[in-house]
Amino acid sequence: MHPTPQPLIGLSADWKDSDGKPVHTVGDKYVRAIVVGAHGLPLLIPALGAAIDPADLARRLDGLCLTGSLSNVHPRFYEGKPGPHAEPYDEARDEIAIPLIREVLSQGVPLLAICRGFQELNVALGGTLHARVHDVPGRADHRAPTSDDADVKYGPKHPVRFAPGGTFEKIAGAPEIHVNSLHSQGIDRLAEGLAAEGTAPDGTIEAVRVKDAPAFALGVQWHPEFKADQNPFSMKLYHAFGEACRARAKTRAGGNL
Repeated sequence: MHPTPQPLIGLSADWKDSDGKPVHTVGDKYVRAIVVGAHGLPLLIPALGAAIDPADLARRLDGLCLTGSLSNVHPRFYEGKPGPHAEPYDEARDEIAIPLIREVLSQGVPLLAICRGFQELNVALGGTLHARVHDVPGRADHRAPTSDDADVKYGPKHPVRFAPGGTFEKIAGAPEIHVNSLHSQGIDRLAEGLAAEGTAPDGTIEAVRVKDAPAFALGVQWHPEFKADQNPFSMKLYHAFGEACRARAKTRAGGNL
């Protein structure tokens, strides 16, 4: 018998310029949420595009968390039109994240997609995006509040109503929660492989489940990682994700993968 190891959970990194030097970055809040909420071992996945074999990487992971970012998915990945309205981009991240999503789903690796990652998930499965949700008639402004105070920026902004009897309602133990909102991009055409399980009052899709996924595979448009240990729903979400990752880690430790 093998003891269940701490699950190895990949975190998608951004490619950024730091004083003229390229860096790969993941925000501290994402790392801490994996440790505190999912009880996993975080692994930064650099934005190196085709230099990384997504199939090989997926085999080595017990879970994948797609992080949020200030950058947007490039329109060339979802039939959109590039331009200032859709910037800024991080194509180096796009080029590893999108094929990696397909691989982890194919191999049954648990997946949690957050904000930009939520959008990447929709694109990877054939969906499209609005580059600026706030420019769509009838939609609210989902961008972050203008404030230097993180508690204000990440404070509750609107409710999300869950699909009755769905996975999110079961995790929450409630039909609705209040969430933060810090995004410009949003789902336009939902990918056929996804089921919408949560919506904002203006109809914007905020939570999705991957249909027929062999393991945990959920996405949220908001940021559950911010002070996750102080948010009851966030802790439930990360706990459920962590349990799925531990199940895979146990299987891998047994030599079945």
